[in-house]
Amino acid sequence: MTGLSQQECEACRADAPKISDEDLQALMPNIPDWNVIVVDGIMQLSREFGFKNFAQAMAFSNRVGDIAEAAGHHPAILTEWGKVTVTWWSHKIRGLHKNDLIMAARTDEVYAG
Repeated sequence: MTGLSQQECEACRADAPKISDEDLQALMPNIPDWNVIVVDGIMQLSREFGFKNFAQAMAFSNRVGDIAEAAGHHPAILTEWGKVTVTWWSHKIRGLHKNDLIMAARTDEVYAG
């Protein structure tokens, strides 16, 4: 586990602050394969994971769903033949929170595991 993945997610409220640009830049090296994207004006983290077939992609999607449910923080997961795209952002604040980076790091560990 990386230091980032071991951190605890905190309950996110609608008035929680979005991650600062400085904190985002400092933490992104921990999740180098993730991209910051903007969808409908909302900053998000996205990564595509490759697999040999649909069954492996589906199993990964389910494992990501399990860690998301355990943390009470849920991503968008697009499962296709041979790939899964996972996108993290905090719905309540319509942007990125440190929780999203923590969950991205945990997602990387699921993939590596």
